[in-house]
Amino acid sequence: MSHGFDAATAISEAHAPPEPRIPGTLGVLDRMSKALNRVIMGLGGLALFGACLVLSHSVVIRYVFHEPTEWQDEMAVFLIVGATFGSAAAVQAKRGHVAIEALTGLLPPAVNRVRLVLVDCVSLAFCLFFTWKSWSLDHEAWTDGQVSQSTWGPPLWIPYTLMAAGMSLLCLQLALQIAEAIRLGPSGAGWARPKIGLGADINRDMRGRPDATPAGPDPMGTTVRTGPKAGQARG
Repeated sequence: MSHGFDAATAISEAHAPPEPRIPGTLGVLDRMSKALNRVIMGLGGLALFGACLVLSHSVVIRYVFHEPTEWQDEMAVFLIVGATFGSAAAVQAKRGHVAIEALTGLLPPAVNRVRLVLVDCVSLAFCLFFTWKSWSLDHEAWTDGQVSQSTWGPPLWIPYTLMAAGMSLLCLQLALQIAEAIRLGPSGAGWARPKIGLGADINRDMRGRPDATPAGPDPMGTTVRTGPKAGQARG
């Protein structure tokens, strides 16, 4: 679902240039999506922090006070499931999902532009099936009153709902990016500048050394380097 791993998304974006505003209805939807993603990412961070607290509490109770626990493991799993699936759309918005770039340097730019859109279309088809199946499992768990097999026995519709809701948001994000790619081209649909490994991202965005960032092929048809030598690296 992504052209490359964006390590910069894991750090501060203080040095990132402002993104151009997309006009029309797509722009409104894009800004609404970004606002929702920011909220969900914050909630996801709190969920992961809560999972850490729950597991730490479980360790202390079991090995310090020698008391059995019932709910901590499943509670931690529920929180992690919510954080993982809930943040999927926000990661997709930044093109942060892991992908293989073996074909990028082999195909001509025109073919790469089509390939980038097709990648999103195939990803959307898979995610739609996954979402449909998730909502089906959620409906069965709700109507049948399914619970887990642990002594705590929480209802299974809770993790299924988190999973289904997160996948639904991911489908909406993919559909939005496909529409932007069709109207504005792949470069306007969130396809970032080419990444030359993890070190290049960290070097450029976190250390503030654009002059040392290596050059690499751009699927849009140019070679990109940031910094003083940029003019020598474009072809």
